[in-house]
Amino acid sequence: MISDELKRCPPVVGPMAFSRVLIANRGEIALRIMRSLRTLGIEASIIHGREDRTSLPVRWSDSAVQIYRDDPLASYLDVEAVVEAAKSVGADAVHPGYGFLAENPNLARRLNEEGITFIGPSAEILELLGDKIQARSAMTAAGLPVARGSEEPIENSESAMVIAAEIGYPVIIKAAAGGGGIGMQIVHTEDEFDSAFRLCSSRASSAFGDGRVFVEKYIEEAQHIEFQVLGDGKDAVHFGERFCSIQRRHQKILEEGPWLDAEIRERIGSKVVEGAKAVGYRGLATFEFLRDAKGEFYFLEVNPRVQVEHTVTEALTGFDLVSLGIRVAAGESLPISQDEIHLRGHAIQARINAERPEDFTPAPGRLWECILPSGPGIRVDSHACSGYSMPTCFDSLLAKIIAHGRDRKEAIERLDAALRETVLDGVETLIPLHRKILRESDFVKREITISYLEDHDFR
Repeated sequence: MISDELKRCPPVVGPMAFSRVLIANRGEIALRIMRSLRTLGIEASIIHGREDRTSLPVRWSDSAVQIYRDDPLASYLDVEAVVEAAKSVGADAVHPGYGFLAENPNLARRLNEEGITFIGPSAEILELLGDKIQARSAMTAAGLPVARGSEEPIENSESAMVIAAEIGYPVIIKAAAGGGGIGMQIVHTEDEFDSAFRLCSSRASSAFGDGRVFVEKYIEEAQHIEFQVLGDGKDAVHFGERFCSIQRRHQKILEEGPWLDAEIRERIGSKVVEGAKAVGYRGLATFEFLRDAKGEFYFLEVNPRVQVEHTVTEALTGFDLVSLGIRVAAGESLPISQDEIHLRGHAIQARINAERPEDFTPAPGRLWECILPSGPGIRVDSHACSGYSMPTCFDSLLAKIIAHGRDRKEAIERLDAALRETVLDGVETLIPLHRKILRESDFVKREITISYLEDHDFR
């Protein structure tokens, strides 16, 4: 709870519009946001559930507001509780991080009603981009390449099968709302379609309260490539691409960059900038694409928030993306131009999840000893420490280890060395899998698609 003394204390005024920001998140991203706030001279407050009351982000914050619920996830999903917490600490703004309420238009709208800034796009933009069908339409109009698919939500499998036959199998059925790969079903033949359609719609309804789905051409042998963008509502710039094809259950575990040659980067980068400008985007965003075996790009979605893997781009460009997002939210015009952004060397990030590497099942526990790596070109973002008890109810991400080198070979060598010296006694992690991947021949040769983990036996 906030003490009366703290409430009476005047905020430390930074060199910008915000003096105090509430972080509506937990874990490593909460610490990452806190560090940027402090470099900007802004006080950092934070919400927390019972399970996080002794966590590093709470201990290191300037003030903390407890939101205790029987369901631990509900502590971070209660829009009105977050709004009241922001009001109670006198916050000028709320930073949602990623996950939880980061893409929730209701939070953005309620904060706006209270005169508090949501650090991210407007509620209207969140609603537009949160609906994949509308987002496809908007990006098509802006000139981005989009795979063939249905332009409206599909109500029944019979109608969907007609569209699938026109597109040509294989197709993929996707939830119109939500993300994280939930509800996606790949269909190779007409015989599989009805059951896949019902399963996708049911999962989407359960997960997002929205059972609408659409059908899209499935891109085989695809690579997943995304572009980092920053907009101020009028103008936008991009920071190049990240390669994110090593995934399990549509969730990334290793990201790197750069991946494209300069001509392709400039061509696709200019399109994502136009896409951001077309919708009046303000804040950080990631434009995600699939690239097929012929090198053609197809728009997937826009993630309207800071990404887990933003660290790769920060290592390549030298820019503090989180701080830039905060400054834009505070009303600044873009503080950089496209010609100031250059990619240097190569960077790779390994997500250190507390999971069993053989089947990716969660493996939380108490960290009896936590030793995180350092050295030339190594960055670690983590909320872990010795004695930390990892809750079973949250995402399994414990740390992100990022290696930067003069080229890809050096970045791989540095990351492998960093993983070797990482000690997280008390939990199982994906580190053994990451080290196998870094030495695997297809990975070394860059022969990687989104089916990489399914195609290789790392047991």
